[in-house]
Amino acid sequence: MSSPVIPAPDALIGRRFDIAAAKMLGVSRAKASELIDSGQVRVLGRSMHKSTSLLAGDVVEFDLEQEHRGVEPIAEDMAVAYEDDDVVIVDKPVGVAAHASAGWTGPTVLGSLIHRGVHITSYGAPGRQGIVSRLDVGTSGLMLVCKSELAYREMRRQFSHHEVVKIYHALAQGNLSQDRATIEAPIGRAKVSDFRFTITPGGKSAVTHWDVLERFGKATLVSVNLETGRTHQIRVHFSSIGHPLAGDSMYGSNPKFTAELGLNRQWLHAMRLEFRHPRTKVWTTVDSRYPSDLQHALDVLKAGHIASDPPDAQP
Repeated sequence: MSSPVIPAPDALIGRRFDIAAAKMLGVSRAKASELIDSGQVRVLGRSMHKSTSLLAGDVVEFDLEQEHRGVEPIAEDMAVAYEDDDVVIVDKPVGVAAHASAGWTGPTVLGSLIHRGVHITSYGAPGRQGIVSRLDVGTSGLMLVCKSELAYREMRRQFSHHEVVKIYHALAQGNLSQDRATIEAPIGRAKVSDFRFTITPGGKSAVTHWDVLERFGKATLVSVNLETGRTHQIRVHFSSIGHPLAGDSMYGSNPKFTAELGLNRQWLHAMRLEFRHPRTKVWTTVDSRYPSDLQHALDVLKAGHIASDPPDAQP
């Protein structure tokens, strides 16, 4: 695969190249300067000093030596829900990360696709080529990866402008008082943990729309339409109204209830993607089905084999 490339992000236009590169790579400014000086990070088509400003239309290329990670395991059971010359949409199983990251030794969507011989565009940050949106390791369902440069540019634009319809199904603990509602509350990283997020005035705007699909008394199955795509958005928002997702120990689920449902992760599945195809412009819809662990939890609820009584939201 050729060196990864990525169009200059809108938020970094006009910034010094070393500052922009540091933010794109998630490294220190000193490290970014070192990579620029060595020629491992560069702008295609023009000479760039680390103090030169990044311009609209610039394309940054990364040629970084990869640390030895050993052989990455492959997600053999990861199904492909849709594929053409421009995009591939996988039905990601739980326990599979979107891409490689520090400390992760399990399978990834990107690595598994490449292992299968699927061509992925070189556009994107190093190790994240072709990826324009992600799912958590503990969340299953549909995830789109770009195979062509055209698709990467256009789908990145559609996701950033909230033009893609992302429908999730989630099982909220307790009995929601409304049949439909919108949760609008800013989300930011929690001070107590690098991996946990919370509602905070200084966070990024986040909007979650939900509709009840089925009521079980002790839990409510909902369809969720994300207007924004913040990290852990659904999990944080439902926890904030006193109805954490079943199985979500990080955000307050009842452990006894989780055990009775047979869950080892949050009940959350990316059920549908709707988008305008980047090449044909045809409105495209791709659907998924519940994996076995989530379906089992619903079957347990329908059978009424639950002894614990998760608390409802506090007024």
